[in-house]
Amino acid sequence: MLDRLALTLVKPAVDAAALLLSKRGITADQVTLAGFALGMLAAVLVASGHSLLAIIPLLVNRVLDGVDGALARLSTTSERGAFLDISLDFVFYAAIPLAFGVADPTANALAAAALLAAFVVTGTSFLAFAVMAEKRGLRSTDYPSKAFYYLGGLTEGTETIACFLAMCLWPQHFVVLAYFYAMLCALTAATRLHAGWKIFG
Repeated sequence: MLDRLALTLVKPAVDAAALLLSKRGITADQVTLAGFALGMLAAVLVASGHSLLAIIPLLVNRVLDGVDGALARLSTTSERGAFLDISLDFVFYAAIPLAFGVADPTANALAAAALLAAFVVTGTSFLAFAVMAEKRGLRSTDYPSKAFYYLGGLTEGTETIACFLAMCLWPQHFVVLAYFYAMLCALTAATRLHAGWKIFG
């Protein structure tokens, strides 16, 4: 829901960072992998009970996720790069709830499982829509720079990161946050299924 606004706000800084990295010979794939490594570091910190420390690598992961796309557009975008980017994003999104489950299995495991299941549903509806849109030659007007049809919804990347930050700041409230966000994800999936039903009918 907030991704388009967030992308507009950070675009000048992201483009400037991408230009600087391009001049230094850094590739988009290298940035993607560096961001993923930091995302996994954030997950390890959460799992080991240091959720506050996880905030910095988590945020840098998201910054680099924006920079890699801008960097790719300065040269030649590739299907491999787009595939790597979205695949590692989904691994990162799954790793954080799992890490909270590992940090306190007794209290958090069921809520983490519920949130992961909700992520599977939203991710599946998102990617399935993108596949069918590609077959029909559809392009997103809201996110024209994306490598595939980016169908928005109530819970997009910006909202997910806000939720993760809240969990890191208040890990004692993880269960409530996880169930609440899982419900929002279910609503997002429902709207995407409805959109697909209408558009591909």
